[in-house]
Amino acid sequence: MDPILIEIGSLQIRWYGLFLVLAIFASFEIAKRILKGWGLDPERFEQIAFWAVIWGVVGARVGYVITSPGDFSSNPVSALYIWQGGLSFHGAIIGGLIPFVYHYYRSKIPVWAYLDAVVPGISLGIMAGRLGNIMNGSDTVGRLTNWPIGFTWPASASGFPGVCPGINDISEVVRCAPDAIVRGPVHFTQLYGVLIGLVLLLLSVYWLRQNRAYGYVFWQFVLWYSMLRSVFEETFRLNPLWIKVYLNEQAGIGLFTATQIISIPLIVVAIFFLMRWKGKREALAPSPLSKVPGAKK
Repeated sequence: MDPILIEIGSLQIRWYGLFLVLAIFASFEIAKRILKGWGLDPERFEQIAFWAVIWGVVGARVGYVITSPGDFSSNPVSALYIWQGGLSFHGAIIGGLIPFVYHYYRSKIPVWAYLDAVVPGISLGIMAGRLGNIMNGSDTVGRLTNWPIGFTWPASASGFPGVCPGINDISEVVRCAPDAIVRGPVHFTQLYGVLIGLVLLLLSVYWLRQNRAYGYVFWQFVLWYSMLRSVFEETFRLNPLWIKVYLNEQAGIGLFTATQIISIPLIVVAIFFLMRWKGKREALAPSPLSKVPGAKK
């Protein structure tokens, strides 16, 4: 496991970037096919989605820096090194929504239809990002565990720096004596994330086939991504706990990380909208922020 795919002089092509680029292109094509099937203009979507990707990357990096400041304390400039990994999905969603909301108010695009169409692509992006994390090694590393599913990183995994027993944050590894650092067993949280992305991809296909009003698929995704990641990934990641409600060092369990805390209001909002989302797909949402398509009067 090596973060670098190809290196020619000072030029480096990293697995992380390659996976994300492939996922973005695939996402564009999938969304355009879905929108074309709904009788909407895929080219108009592509123009807006291009800027959504740019703003999404900016938001993802800003979100990661805010929630993991320890990673950049020794070298603040490294916050700009996006190609080395470290992106916040919630930050990506916030940043990526900006162009869609802007163009809704400017030209009344069918924003909910667009957001539904990108859900399969976002799921692919989750999988691509976590595969890149596996190649990087140190990204989203799991806590040490005595569970049978614990994974010990091989010595050939050049991107994995090892973990110091007893620490609460991967950035604290520098405090360890070299002979105290171990390579596992840890929770293989990067793989957990890949599996979450796969589950969401399959669910998105199911949701799209239900022929529910535009926006239904998007809110289902927000709900289930927040729940699945909070329970099956964040619980076992070596992230700082913003609120130390429970921590089991032996099993590698920790609550609550920044992502788990942020997910709580997202889950509540998603459930609220899904309870009010009625009707079939034929009716487009007249407003992206207030009026729900088919909502009860």
